[in-house]
Amino acid sequence: MSSQIVNPAAVPGRFGPYGGRYVPETLMVPLFELERAYELAKADAAFQSEFHGLLKNFAGRPTALQFASRLTAHLGGPRIYLKREDLLHTGAHKINNAIGQGLLGVKMGKPRIVAETGAGQHGVASATIAAHLGLECVVYMGTEDMARQALNVSRMRMLGAQVVGVEAGSRTLKDAINEAMRDWVTNIRTTYYLLGSVLGAHPYPTMVRDFQSVIGREARDQILATERRLPTHLYACVGGGSNAIGLFHAFLQDTSVKMVGIEAGGRGTELGEHAARLGIAQGYTGARPGILQGTYTYVLQNADGQIAATHSISAGLDYPAIGPEHAWLADERRAEYAAISDDAALAAARLLARTEGIIPALESAHAIAGLVDRAPQMTKDDLVILNLSGRGDKDMDTYSRLL
Repeated sequence: MSSQIVNPAAVPGRFGPYGGRYVPETLMVPLFELERAYELAKADAAFQSEFHGLLKNFAGRPTALQFASRLTAHLGGPRIYLKREDLLHTGAHKINNAIGQGLLGVKMGKPRIVAETGAGQHGVASATIAAHLGLECVVYMGTEDMARQALNVSRMRMLGAQVVGVEAGSRTLKDAINEAMRDWVTNIRTTYYLLGSVLGAHPYPTMVRDFQSVIGREARDQILATERRLPTHLYACVGGGSNAIGLFHAFLQDTSVKMVGIEAGGRGTELGEHAARLGIAQGYTGARPGILQGTYTYVLQNADGQIAATHSISAGLDYPAIGPEHAWLADERRAEYAAISDDAALAAARLLARTEGIIPALESAHAIAGLVDRAPQMTKDDLVILNLSGRGDKDMDTYSRLL
């Protein structure tokens, strides 16, 4: 059924050549402190019990694995199952990681958390767990994203978080991360940085993946119980890549399972028109290995090595780099990555709404569009799990304007 996929790097925090810890000296000590605390938490039965208890009783796990019967019939190819992360408290997978890191912040004695957000879902999840645990919360968000995700801004403020608008750069996720890191380095003693994706310096890519890997573990057990076999394909959208790696991780050793990550193709293939870091085969330009915000991975950059502007209709996919583990999986050809245009994502959102009665987040709509694009090449023997990473409430303004 499977053959062993082994990370060739023995160095913690490395995925092949990718990953690492490329940060100023002032951040090395807090990152070492965080790494030690996380290693202890992994082996701490009380911490793990509290984490899994909150996943169940606060977040609402396990989430359903739903057979999408009408979408399956409409596409006429593979049997399609949806991993319903949209049913979680706060409306997306982000709460899984926020619970884990929030508890870690408490364990480390940090009364204040800072977070960044693009689509707003990680900001809402961070504000939610901060309120639940009695922590102060500050969320940094680009003003461009605040305008298109106004509902989530209101939710964060309702939960007691301070939302700080970022006017620098492209006023999107990359710039919000910069400001959150500046805050963290200024307030190291009291503040925990709750990073939202499999990005940044070690241990964040590994730690966030571990907290999100509950998605794939559940999906694996559920599909075996329902279909008595493993899926042939996994689909997930990829911004930083936490929902995708959360699904993929439990299947890495099962090489018969094809893993497909869908990036934001935006409105064109030229640099500045998309956020496709691994879409070189499709003609998307500008990505090559480089360092951004503490990690070595594929980064969209111009000829001089300056970080490029990006575009996506989806705030959560609008980021110039990809998580280092995804970069390694792409190089190893263990996972395939492809890009989907804004228009195709909008059409896929409408299709899911009208066939299954589910309005997906724009991020998740990219994964649906990727499956729609490939379904004609698949057969009725194929079995797909698609990670429906979030619900579409936050995107209704965009949908109502453009559809």
